[in-house]
Formats: sequence, C-alpha cells, structure tokens
Amino acid sequence: MAKFLITGGAGFLGINLCRHLLARGHSVVSLDLADFDYPERAQICERRGDIRDRDLVEKAMAGVDYVVHCAAALPLYPPAEIFGTDVEGTRAVIDAAQRASVKRFVHISSTAVYGIPEHHPLSEDDERVGVGPYGQAKVEAEDICFAYREQGMIVPVIRPKSFVGPERLGIFAMLFDWAKDGRGFPLLGDGRNRYQLLDVQDLCDAILLCCTRDADAVNDTFNIGAEDFATMGEDYQAVLDYAGFGKKITPLPAEPAIALLRGLEALNLSPLYKWVYETAAKDSFVSIERAKSKLGFQPLYSNQDALLRNFQWYLDNIAAIERRNGISHRVQWSQGILRLAKLFF
Repeated sequence: MAKFLITGGAGFLGINLCRHLLARGHSVVSLDLADFDYPERAQICERRGDIRDRDLVEKAMAGVDYVVHCAAALPLYPPAEIFGTDVEGTRAVIDAAQRASVKRFVHISSTAVYGIPEHHPLSEDDERVGVGPYGQAKVEAEDICFAYREQGMIVPVIRPKSFVGPERLGIFAMLFDWAKDGRGFPLLGDGRNRYQLLDVQDLCDAILLCCTRDADAVNDTFNIGAEDFATMGEDYQAVLDYAGFGKKITPLPAEPAIALLRGLEALNLSPLYKWVYETAAKDSFVSIERAKSKLGFQPLYSNQDALLRNFQWYLDNIAAIERRNGISHRVQWSQGILRLAKLFF
C-alpha cells in the first residue's frame, strides 16, 4: 500500500480523504496548522505546522509516495494570508515534493479560477479570471503546478465545484441552521439557475483515481462535480422538505440584494464574499467529461443526495458543532447581521 501526505489533513476535505485512504489500507501523513482532533488520530502520522515552513514540509515528505495538496487559506482570510498560504505555500510543498521524487502531486484547486463566466458548462480550457484574492491566488497556484509539470512531474490539478458532506459547515451551515429551526431560506434571484455541487466522497474518489490511473491520463487538469443536479431552488428546497416544517425557499430580486450584500461585506457585517453572492443567482456548472473519459470518474451522489447527507450529519452532531469557532469549512461561520433576517422567514 502507498504512503500519502495530505496538506490540510485536519480540514473538511482532509479528514474525509484520510478516512477514504485508511479504509483502503494506505498510510497517511497529515500536515496542518490545526489539531487533528478526530478518532482516527492514532491511525495517522500528524505533523503540525505551516506549509510555508520548508524544514517541516521536508520532514513530512519523508518516504511519501503521493502528495495531495488540500491546504488553503479560504476567502474570509486577509488577502496577505491568502496569497502567502495559497501561492507561496503551494510553491514550498511542490518544491519539496519534487526534491523527494514523489510519484504524483495532486493539487486541489477550485472552479473559482473561472471567475464569473457568461457561459456554461465550463471546460478546463476556458479562460481563468479569478475573482478577489482567493480566486486570483488559486490561478497563481495553478500556474506554479503547471510549471513543475513542464519540468517532468506528474501533477494532476483538480478543480472541484463547492463540495459538501460530513464535517462540512462554513457557508452551508446557514442553510442547515435555518432549516433546523423551522425557517424558510432566501435565495438570490428566482432560484431557477442550475448550480452544481459535489459530494466530498465523489471528490475523494477522483483524487484516488489521479493517484492510480495511468500517468499519461492523469497528468492533466480536471473539473469535478455532480452529474445529477437540478435548479438551486429545487436542491435547497429538498433540505427544507427534509427538515419537515413545511417551509419554502423565498426568491429575492438579485440586483438590490447583491447591492446590499456588497455594502454589508464592506462593513464586515456579512459572512458572504463576492464570488458567492455574485454567482449565487447565475448558472454555475462545469463539464466533467474529461474526468469521466480519462480517469473513469463517475459521481455517485446528486446535489440533493450530497446536501441531505450533509444536513443529516449536521443534525446528528449539532452539540459538538456549536462549540466550534473560526472561519474554516469545519465551523459555522458567523452569520453577522444576516442572523436578524432569519426572523422574517
């Protein structure tokens, strides 16, 4: 069996990937600033620290066959932290991986690199126009990976849609919190836009395929998303229906709502950042044909499957969830002034 280094191993994707690999007999090294506070702790090798610490990264890389680079500073972090972690951190990790002669370096990017596009589905060859510091940093991190690929490394780059599942909170916790408390939920626009999501289990499958399929096939860039998805209104309504209170999605006029959210973001009163509210009322889906044909990728979960699986995990773990704080995907982000809006739904 192989040895994997997962940067960001204590995060939402990291723990799900750790479990995925352990279940298949692989060994795992987790490199993360955060404590690996899961039951699987005794089964993995934990390295605590910053991915920009080159000495630490080099030690963590010892004997590793595959690197899966998940670590990133999310959009709510200050811009300097985003560029430092997502760009310089990526450079430090892939440089160490090259010197350690790892077999493959799987980079987890984002469909945020496409910015706010005007056509769908998006293909891997479409223009990259990252929005805001996070989107821009993801583009720069990809460029670093492409440069190392040109030097002969096998560097699959994965661009996942927003992924959900057990341990995922972040912005989705707002929907789950309102549904749990018997509230409706507002959507920007009429809710008829198609917005593709992804179950984290399907993402883990895609990552492992990048480590096991033929090198020539995997040394490429891949969109990863659900194959079965409806409109945003239908998919989010499924969560309210599951909650059982008879509540409904409430469409909001997009332009005035977005203008309000811009102002609230400028005042640090909203958890929503530009790429979220600027795309929420638009179609947002990618082609996964390249991943299907070259990797043999076949997603198992629809948008609604993924959301309901995540919501049930939320309900089962609410007591522990409410004790967490921070701005990662594993905690509920502060709803800011939007918590007051909950009273009207």
